[in-house]
Amino acid sequence: MLLSMSLSIALIGLVSFGCQWLAWRVKLPAILFLLAAGIVLGPLTSILDPDQLFGDLLFPLISLSVAIILFEGSLTLDVSEIRSQKAVVQRLITLGAAVTWLVVATATHYLVGVGWELSVLFGALAIVTGPTVIVPMLRTVRPNRNISNILRWEGILIDPIGALLVVVVYEFVVAQTQSAGVLHGLLAFLEIIAVGSVLGIAGGWFLGFVFKRGWVPHYLQNLATLSVVFAAFSVSDHLAHESGLLAVTLMGMWLANKKDLHINEILNFKENLSVVLISGLFILLAARLTVDNILALGWTPLLLLLVMQLVARPASIWLSSIGSSLTWQEKSLLSWIAPRGIVAAAVSALFAIRLEEAGHVEAAILVPLTFSIIIGTVVLQSATSRGLARLLRVAEPAASGFLVVGANPVARAIGVALQKSGVRVLLTDTQWEYIRAARMEGLETFYGNAVSAYADQHLDLVGIGRLLALSPSLGINVVASMRYSSEFGTNKVYTLLATTETDIAEKHKLGTEHRGYILFDKDMSYVKFASLLSHGWEIRSTKLTEEFDFTSLLQLHEGRVIPLFAISPKDRLEVFVDEGMLEPGPGWQVLSLTPPKTEEARLMTEKKLDNKQEDKKIP
Repeated sequence: MLLSMSLSIALIGLVSFGCQWLAWRVKLPAILFLLAAGIVLGPLTSILDPDQLFGDLLFPLISLSVAIILFEGSLTLDVSEIRSQKAVVQRLITLGAAVTWLVVATATHYLVGVGWELSVLFGALAIVTGPTVIVPMLRTVRPNRNISNILRWEGILIDPIGALLVVVVYEFVVAQTQSAGVLHGLLAFLEIIAVGSVLGIAGGWFLGFVFKRGWVPHYLQNLATLSVVFAAFSVSDHLAHESGLLAVTLMGMWLANKKDLHINEILNFKENLSVVLISGLFILLAARLTVDNILALGWTPLLLLLVMQLVARPASIWLSSIGSSLTWQEKSLLSWIAPRGIVAAAVSALFAIRLEEAGHVEAAILVPLTFSIIIGTVVLQSATSRGLARLLRVAEPAASGFLVVGANPVARAIGVALQKSGVRVLLTDTQWEYIRAARMEGLETFYGNAVSAYADQHLDLVGIGRLLALSPSLGINVVASMRYSSEFGTNKVYTLLATTETDIAEKHKLGTEHRGYILFDKDMSYVKFASLLSHGWEIRSTKLTEEFDFTSLLQLHEGRVIPLFAISPKDRLEVFVDEGMLEPGPGWQVLSLTPPKTEEARLMTEKKLDNKQEDKKIP
């Protein structure tokens, strides 16, 4: 039963949201649920037929969607980040990618029985993992930081590199088939590269030029970016057929490496629009699959999956990690985790259509083969990686670190104190001045909104299981608390009030389910904490003993000590909260906010004087 176009589009939107929400709740890659939804709506129930629904518009829709996806992926490709990463990551996206490409292309040729051109193209597709599937898996598996950082950066960097490689391979294949002779094919290929490069760099330069001079207001930057992406893609394709994808990829890379250009608005455009397009596009692509095409592959996808899982990936990891400090256990887990995602699916669907139009009949197998590999890698690795990480003893222990919302002076002071005590802290903020100050103090930071889609893909939460909402903005704290209460649990979310509880009208007070525990006590607020710091108060660490217990600590400085955190003899960190019952004992270490040392010296002097006066009174 086919629905009307308006009902079909509405259904795609609702199902896309449902799949993304479910993936967020269960902490699995959304691609699994989008795939299942597309297959149910398409080949199983025939509710959705993309070809009949969109007709001649389907091909342009897929082309423009893939262009935007490649553009958003290339926006994260900062060349300086490639240079700054470990040698393992650098080799993974070069030597490792080449090994994977070679092994998969060879296996595809002999196992699937297709020509070398299509095999080489599929081999290029197979090197792409991507943050949309890697990040959710890392949050479930929770490997140690070495593994987490390598996988996360590999996913970010290999995404646009792999897509660019596929585009170049495809351009060469098409150039050869559409021209008479090898020389004409090579000239056509060079024309595609030249036109795509010139227009891509020109588009990136133009956007950077007008944004830097403020000629486009902030609220129009998203529209301006989208317009230029579409224009660069279309004009490039018009001048040299199939050069548009190369153009938008290079345009994104140009903007990402423009050091004097702030692209926050472009990143917002990217993360919002790409979620919509990825969700809808994946459902449409899955709905185009047919049961016959999948069954016709037989056992071939399984055999190819085994080659990728047991030969290509291990060879890539072990060769790329030669001379590194990685242990064999870390290398083994890295060799197991490499799920394929949305870029592979979208690009394979696009090029399958174009190759079939160019006369490559066997290209019809490209989409079901790609989707089979995606399903196989995501399902297999999601189900087994956590257990394997524990078996190899490379899984992080119970997450005890803190995600800190805010990098302001209060957040930095607390972050430094916790870090000195051996607790991992990650400070997030949207103000670059605060982030820069935090980095100068040696703190780990994330520049961006902690509740954005960009953070969902790039925020490294391995080893972090609690939230400190320390922003002076009540709204930011509430949104962050609501977002991460589902990630960490409501009992692991703590909020520092913007103002004291007594200053807030009853109708404006928030429930515990919205802001977690109140940090320290209801009389402490961000304003008060910042004021005390500005007057010389410091966060100090005190070791409790039988002689100097917690009560003695509280009585120091005329009872003005404010306890913040306590660390047990077993290194378990506890947080002091309003109406809490925490009473540290001997052997505990207490972090507290105390008056400045000058005031401490004054109090000691006064005490000595009082003692002398008492001595004089004694007959």
